[in-house]
Amino acid sequence: MAKNLMKGNEALAMAAIEAGCTHFFGYPITPQNEIPEYLARELPAHDGIFLQAESELAAINMVYGAAAAGARALTTSSSPGIALMQEGLSLLAAAEMPCVVVNVQRGGPGIGGIQPSQADYYQMTRGGGNGDYRIPSLAPASVQESAEMMLEAFEMADYYRTPVFIVSDGVLGQMMEPVELTGISPRKLPAKDWKVTGHGNSRAPRTIKTLVLVAELLEEINLRLQEKYRRIEKEERRWEEYKMEGAEIVMVAYGTTSRIVKNAIDLLDGEIAVGLIRPQTLWPFPVQPFRALPQSCTGILCVEMSCGQMIDDVRLAVNGRMEVDFYGRVGGVIPAPQEIAEAIRKCRGRVAV
Repeated sequence: MAKNLMKGNEALAMAAIEAGCTHFFGYPITPQNEIPEYLARELPAHDGIFLQAESELAAINMVYGAAAAGARALTTSSSPGIALMQEGLSLLAAAEMPCVVVNVQRGGPGIGGIQPSQADYYQMTRGGGNGDYRIPSLAPASVQESAEMMLEAFEMADYYRTPVFIVSDGVLGQMMEPVELTGISPRKLPAKDWKVTGHGNSRAPRTIKTLVLVAELLEEINLRLQEKYRRIEKEERRWEEYKMEGAEIVMVAYGTTSRIVKNAIDLLDGEIAVGLIRPQTLWPFPVQPFRALPQSCTGILCVEMSCGQMIDDVRLAVNGRMEVDFYGRVGGVIPAPQEIAEAIRKCRGRVAV
C-alpha cells in the first residue's frame, strides 16, 4: 500500500478497518472526532456497523454486546468520555471481552479543555473502575505507529481475550504525517468457543456474566485473571531507546512528549550526553531498560504533559538506585525543546552536587 498523508485520528480509523473491525460505537468529543467521522463513511462500505450512541455509557456497553457475540469491536473517545466508560471497562475486563478502546487525551481534570495532555496515565494503567483488573495500554508516538498499534491492538485483544487501550493525545490525533499500512504478523489466535451466538440446540447454551455471589468462585476468577496479567507482563513489555550509550542523563517520556524530548536531546549534543527510554506499553510498564541503565547514568528525568503520573512507575522501575527528577506542563500546554533542555541542565546540576 502506498503512503498517504493522514491525520493521526484518520490513520487509527483506517487501521481499524484493516484489522477487521466490524462494529464501532461512540459519541462525539473533541479532539477525536475524525475517527467516528471516518468510520461513519467507510465502515458500512466494508460491511461493518457504525452507530453513534446516545452517550459514552451506552457506547461502551454496546461494545460489550458486540464483543460477546465475537465481533471485533471498537470505541473511541477523549478523557471525560473515557471517564464515563469506566464501569463498562471494568465489566469488559471481568468478562474477558476482547475489544479496542482509543483515548485521544485532552486537558483536565473535569471537562477541561480540548488541548493535548497526558493526564490520563493513571486511568490508562491502573484501571478507573472497580476491582482488580488491568488493561494493556499501547502508546504511539507518530501517525505511522498509531496505525501499527491499532492493528496490533486487535490481535492482542483476541489473543489474551481482553480489552486493549490505545493511548493517543490531541497532538497525535490532529497532526498529519505519511502513513503506510504494512501489516503485522498475525498471531495464532484461540478459537472463540465462548462467544454467545445462536446454536439451534446443537450445543449447550453459553452465558457471559460478571455477577458472582459465591466468594470462593469469585476469588478463583480473580486469581485466573491475575495469572493472565502476569503472562501479559512477561510477553508484552515494549520500549524504544534513543542515544542511550554513554548517557549521563536518562530521559523518560512517551507519546508526543517523547518527540519533543528527542529534539531537546539533539539541542544538547556535544554539551551533555543524554539518552531516552520511551515506553511503548504503559501497562505493562517496561522495567527492563531501567535494570540495564548505562554505568555513565547519574540522573533520570521524567517528562510528561501532566503533574507527574508515569514518574511513579519510573521510580518503581529504578527501585531506589537513584532519585528521579520531573518536568511537566499541564492544562494543554506543550513543552518546548528549549525548556526541556534547560530542565536537563538543572537535573545535571543537582546530581553533580
